[in-house]
Amino acid sequence: MASHTTHRAERHRMRLDDHLPVDHRLNTVYRIGAGLMGLFLLAFGILGLTDNIGFFDTGGNTAMGLNTNGALSVLSVCVGLLLFVGMVIGGNFASTLNMTLGILFILSGFLNLSLLDGDYNFLAFKIQNVLFSFVVGVLLMVFGMYGRVGSALPHDNPYWRARHPDAEQRAGAAGDQVR
Repeated sequence: MASHTTHRAERHRMRLDDHLPVDHRLNTVYRIGAGLMGLFLLAFGILGLTDNIGFFDTGGNTAMGLNTNGALSVLSVCVGLLLFVGMVIGGNFASTLNMTLGILFILSGFLNLSLLDGDYNFLAFKIQNVLFSFVVGVLLMVFGMYGRVGSALPHDNPYWRARHPDAEQRAGAAGDQVR
């Protein structure tokens, strides 16, 4: 008979951005970006829903200069609320959410560009919606990446320090030698 040892599995809460530093000055940028984009999407979605248009109607219903239907309005409200959640939480979560949604908006723009005037255009996109999707995607990515990426980040930037932990130790050692 084989003896088996039972190991108690420990549960660890996994977070994707634990290794990233939190900086309160950059946190403001992430929150503002999420809030502004969320506000616009929420307003667009609510205005689209108040027109009582069909859920998958592909007619010429517009809200704020963009073509819409019930499905696109509901989707806009949901994404707007998600961005508001990101604004409330802030920090690295808001930054990562902005970048992720920015990429999804750009991908949506390409997908819906290929579906224009086709049978599968169930979100009733027109070219202005595609351009809007690209613009919102780029803005969300800029707000999300602000202060996190770049070749000329200042040395007091928390993301630069996180990528160069040995530079801080060398600077401290150099300061000790000068005294």
